[in-house]
Amino acid sequence: MDRQNNRRQDKFGGPVYEKLAAYGASDFYAFHMPGHKRLMGEFENPFQIDITEIDGFDDLHHPENDGVLTEAQRRAAQVFGAGETHFLVNGSTAGILSAISGCTKYGGTLLMARNCHRSAYHGAELRGLKTVYLYPQYIPELGINGAILPEDVENALQKPIIEKKQQADGKTEKDSGGDREKNQNRIQTDIQAVMIVSPTYDGVCSDVRRIAGICHRYGVPLIVDQAHGAHFPFSKYFPEDAVSAGADVVIQSVHKTLPAMTQTALLHVQGEIANRERIRKFLSIYQSSSPSYVLMASIDACVDLIERDGEELFAKHVRELKNFRESCRELKWLYLAGLDSEKDGIWQLEAKLAEFGQTADFDRSKLLISARRANLAGAGLTGEELSRILRERYHIQMEMSGPDYVVGIAGIADSEEGFGRLEEALHELDQDMDEKIPVGVNTADKVSAKSNALPRLKAVLTIGEAAEAEGACRPLAACEGAVAGNYVYLYPPGIPVLAPGERVTEELLKCIEEWLEAGYEVHGLEYDGDGIPKLGIVKE
Repeated sequence: MDRQNNRRQDKFGGPVYEKLAAYGASDFYAFHMPGHKRLMGEFENPFQIDITEIDGFDDLHHPENDGVLTEAQRRAAQVFGAGETHFLVNGSTAGILSAISGCTKYGGTLLMARNCHRSAYHGAELRGLKTVYLYPQYIPELGINGAILPEDVENALQKPIIEKKQQADGKTEKDSGGDREKNQNRIQTDIQAVMIVSPTYDGVCSDVRRIAGICHRYGVPLIVDQAHGAHFPFSKYFPEDAVSAGADVVIQSVHKTLPAMTQTALLHVQGEIANRERIRKFLSIYQSSSPSYVLMASIDACVDLIERDGEELFAKHVRELKNFRESCRELKWLYLAGLDSEKDGIWQLEAKLAEFGQTADFDRSKLLISARRANLAGAGLTGEELSRILRERYHIQMEMSGPDYVVGIAGIADSEEGFGRLEEALHELDQDMDEKIPVGVNTADKVSAKSNALPRLKAVLTIGEAAEAEGACRPLAACEGAVAGNYVYLYPPGIPVLAPGERVTEELLKCIEEWLEAGYEVHGLEYDGDGIPKLGIVKE
């Protein structure tokens, strides 16, 4: 005990702080968020600037017209090209919850991409919303979800109108032509908002401009979770940002791809369709009543840096990113996503269409490194193993791993040395595989038969109804046909493959069992000591 007390007197902080300090002092290189990469930032002592809402420092929940936070948010809106911008200190999660709540009425209907982050599902749950799903395209060669098609959005918005029109026609057969036309003109979609994620965790972008145009024809606001695309506005090397593309509400995590501290994000609003007053109301509900001035200062410092030096920083970043990507052309068994679709850093449109699908774009700062070519030749390398090798052998920490790929996040804080380390590691691993894989194997045009596409499940109850219903717990293997009472997902990226109210299918169970066998941590399952995974279901 005395030794422990002496240690606490000699050092600041407990085990968490000490572990973080050791990691920060190590030679581990971060191809993961936050975007400052522990390399960019000058908060020498955050305690010196950690205050509460004292006189002269404004109030995030009740900003003054000429207050310091009001001015900071106005500048952020100008830099990002938005009509109105709000600082988020509870991450993009708070922005997504506020956007969904502000754009819908309780018990209404939300049209949302099935690959949205779990926070979007929580928003639907809290507001008692009925959810109608848009399923992304699937990219089998990479084993990832692709873009949402604009025509799927159009069809989904139009469906309730057609159904109402048919009902109205049946009820008004005896009406005069003029009366019937008046009734039909009043028919509107029941959908109150559309929610998509662009880019995805893997970097795939939907055609936000076309989707926004469709939504606006129906008078419906488009909410875009662009948590992984805060860097898009600052170089044409990246896809078009959702604000410029016309989305009504855009949520961006500055901490993910820009040099800002974890938990920092922005919510942008523009146009007249989204109800700004309601969004402001829910921001005050979902954000902490004691917002961190350290985090808000981090957002403001990030905006200031981009406004001052952004052009130079992004030019350097794009140059180094292009050089790294070109170096990966020499890889035989590992593949950097998007490389076959570009030449000298310029997209080849037909090849891009073939790789990522109709209407899709791709963020080339997402370093998606696939081992699928090697695995088709018998290498048997999982994404988790590739991530472990990079971490243990080369001290390179990636952002996430999929079934047979890893994803790294690159940004303006990255160094040429960091890119060089990853390049060297990938080439060494590729050479190792070349020596082990039989000579003469042809991997051209081969794709994996295994699909990781999101299963299409039938919703029996709304998310909110299922979450509030009496529940039970059952062994996972015995859950086919049951109605889910909770979420099941891998984290990252936090996309539910099963949401409360959906009926469990054999296909879904097989998918979850494959994840468990591969060693992935599946969130949402319960264990009571016997090692058997169990699922919370609605008691019937």
